[in-house]
Amino acid sequence: MITLLLIVSIFLNELYAQSIEGTWQGDLEVQPGKTMLFIFEISKDQDELITQLAIPSQGLKELQPASTKLTEKNLIINASNLGFKFSGNWDKEAGKIHGTFQEGLNSVPLSLSKEENVKQAETPKRPQEPVKPYPYMVEEVKIQNTEENLLLAGTLTLPRKFDQNTPVVILISGSGPQDRDESYMGHKPFWVLADYLTRKGIAVLRYDDRGIGESTGNFEKATTADFSNDVLKIIKYLKSRSDIGNNKIGLIGHSEGAIIAPKVANISEDVSFIIMLAGTGVKGKQVSLQQALDYRNFPVKDEEQYQTYVKKAIDIAASDKDAAAVKNDLRSFYQHSEMLASILPATIDKAEFIENLVESRTNPWIRYFYNYDPSVEISKLDVPALALYGSHDTQVPPKYHLEPVEKALQKSHAEKYEVVLMPGLNHLFQESKTGQIAEYPQIEQTMSPKILEKIGNWVLHEI
Repeated sequence: MITLLLIVSIFLNELYAQSIEGTWQGDLEVQPGKTMLFIFEISKDQDELITQLAIPSQGLKELQPASTKLTEKNLIINASNLGFKFSGNWDKEAGKIHGTFQEGLNSVPLSLSKEENVKQAETPKRPQEPVKPYPYMVEEVKIQNTEENLLLAGTLTLPRKFDQNTPVVILISGSGPQDRDESYMGHKPFWVLADYLTRKGIAVLRYDDRGIGESTGNFEKATTADFSNDVLKIIKYLKSRSDIGNNKIGLIGHSEGAIIAPKVANISEDVSFIIMLAGTGVKGKQVSLQQALDYRNFPVKDEEQYQTYVKKAIDIAASDKDAAAVKNDLRSFYQHSEMLASILPATIDKAEFIENLVESRTNPWIRYFYNYDPSVEISKLDVPALALYGSHDTQVPPKYHLEPVEKALQKSHAEKYEVVLMPGLNHLFQESKTGQIAEYPQIEQTMSPKILEKIGNWVLHEI
């Protein structure tokens, strides 16, 4: 019996070791001496391999790369939709995958081990997250967008004493797939903000983006205009309720949400005020160009030539030609670009790299964003507006955006407006040291009490 059990055990262990399906994990060196745990859960759906990625230290889980392919012993996880690619050689006997993590033009070694017991990173402390029982009412809502046949799911928090004069705000999240809490890097800013405001006597509705969480629809094909339309449907829903007044409905948008808010306010007569948190103030083409220059982490011989190269690519992608023609033009541009040839490492498949570049520059969202100028919408406003920026914001640096927004508000018909720079706060409005994205999950604070107080007081006393 013991011999039989040993044979079965050995057989099962070998079978487990030889299957690519399962949990693979490895530590990626992100800085000298500093690593970040990546967990890849590989499974099979019919004949197709599927990967789900978790990065515990960043509070990220259930991220799904675009594709996973295994050819003999070569595994390729194409996560171009997440900004990286993993290529590895599978050593069946050792139960290891020795590979490379490629992000843009940078490649870093990453070895994965197959684990039955997955490492669990310590859950970061988030002292601001609400704890039951709440001193207010919580209602789960479903809002129909019949025009596009989708359902928006959200949470409405209501003060215990509310009436027709109670202000109600809709929280509009930033770019990328966001749930109702705007969960990011282990933080839930919208949950913390909604809790704070509702305790102060302000009703709050926050919701999952279309196609995310409990909301239906297709997120990948949506543009800023589509997300604006979703907000209009939520306003219509609030107006349909007999217990909520129509004269104090406001919008609070963060990042992309901050450029959606003025657009919606100019369409709907039912918006009473808006608050823009870290919103861009210039056309999307300019934002993308500046980010490409500021975020570049590889050397180039000629800065001016590199800027010309990036600008040309963006101009091609932003043209009003149909998508197929734009892709062909962009593909040809990259194939014949001397600049790209000079910065592309020999280890990177040029054709594949170009295809990923073309796809990332031509999806519906980015093509709309390139030509959207929020300052035009802001200058048309006729409702009170508050614009807030963090001095440490590296994603929407105030040095590029605060002044254009302020000038646009000066041109507007808003009788009351305010633009405020909050010292020491980053893009998430946390009190920070550097403002860099990598710092977000390391900070226990989700939103600075200073920003929460500023928003709450402005809604209650300035409107």
